[in-house]
Amino acid sequence: MTKRLIPILLLGLHLLVEPRISAQEYRFSKIEKIPNLSFLSYVFTGLDILEQMDFAPLQGKTIAILCNQTSVDRNGRHLLDLISKQPDIKVKAVFAPEFGLFGGAAPNLKLTGKKSIEPLTGAYIVDLFGRYVLPPDWSLKGVDLILIDIQDTGVRYSTFITTITKIIEAAAEWDIPLIVLDRPNPLRGDIVDGPIVRPAYQSFEGYHLVPIRHGLTIGEYVLMVNEMGWAKDLARVDLTVIPMANWRRKQWYDETGLPWVPPAPDLASSEILLAYTGTALLNGTNLNVGHGTDKPYLRFGAPWLVGQILFEKISQYKLPGVDFKIIRYKPHLRPNMKTAPLYYGEWCGGLEIEITDRNKFDPLATATTIILLTRQLYPREFQWLGDGYIDKLFGHDLLRTFAAQGKPPDYLPPLWFHDVLRFNDFRQRFLLYK
Repeated sequence: MTKRLIPILLLGLHLLVEPRISAQEYRFSKIEKIPNLSFLSYVFTGLDILEQMDFAPLQGKTIAILCNQTSVDRNGRHLLDLISKQPDIKVKAVFAPEFGLFGGAAPNLKLTGKKSIEPLTGAYIVDLFGRYVLPPDWSLKGVDLILIDIQDTGVRYSTFITTITKIIEAAAEWDIPLIVLDRPNPLRGDIVDGPIVRPAYQSFEGYHLVPIRHGLTIGEYVLMVNEMGWAKDLARVDLTVIPMANWRRKQWYDETGLPWVPPAPDLASSEILLAYTGTALLNGTNLNVGHGTDKPYLRFGAPWLVGQILFEKISQYKLPGVDFKIIRYKPHLRPNMKTAPLYYGEWCGGLEIEITDRNKFDPLATATTIILLTRQLYPREFQWLGDGYIDKLFGHDLLRTFAAQGKPPDYLPPLWFHDVLRFNDFRQRFLLYK
């Protein structure tokens, strides 16, 4: 009964807290005033707004840019292409997040010694997820401001916000201002779900104390980080957020009219991203979660798992907005995969997820049910992977402890409901859109 009450309570909460476009003052940050474009029906990203401003905040400056393949305007033109046509803007460095500057693709980059050169702007490419974590001093020397334009996933597992936080730390030392071009939360901005990270389980994939599904745009999230001093040593910067026009919190990404560019190689569609919100937790187990197939995060299995048995068990829970199909599949190496998937070349029994109603589908309740039932049915074969990796993904050890106790899966979601309410209340002052 408790489980069924949660969506109703959250719906009521969403209806009660719909802030207007932010008019409040922030201590360390400001929100750029933009024209009223409500007479148009489509969404303009922060990049679209910057184009309408003729790139005025960047003119005459030497800049560094954090971007990737998602940094396109509503017509599909990339930020670097647009900037390269501005003769009064010099780009010294381009920072690349996880998955690289082009999301695993292999563009024709120039090489100067050991450094890669971005061909459109002539800027050095700095890898902030491999060789570096913090921007090196040479990449910031002489830089007037740092521009950030990247599509976040709306899910805490993404490392993009962590990379931005590291940029804030470095920029604070050099007294360099930041401009963030806002983009939609692709999973809607009115839904918060999952436990808040406990400090003992912070990691690069859970750097800040937020729920798994945080319901923030990237601009709102960086605004929160900067105002709260969540960077190391309370570092803060002169931050400007250029907001979107016409985006509403209840919108899914495919309702914005914007082109979908996958933020990660395995997130080829918004449906996969929604499933990933929950099934990415399976990466902390010895279940293959569709890696090495054309449906990552929408299927799962293992050589020792019998799909029929799990199907009969999970069907008893009548999880909302989702159906399951019994499958057998064999993971293979796919384009841009750097390592072989779990159970490479082996036949796996398992289930495939079909989201039948995305507004009712609960990805976290679904994923934790899958994990807990699999462990109950296969106590000898099921394993947690890595050094407590599941705890870092989940945010604390509650899921692993719950599994050890053998409690029913539907008892788990109510345990993070207080976290949802607390964070939803906390985030209100940083919300920029209705």
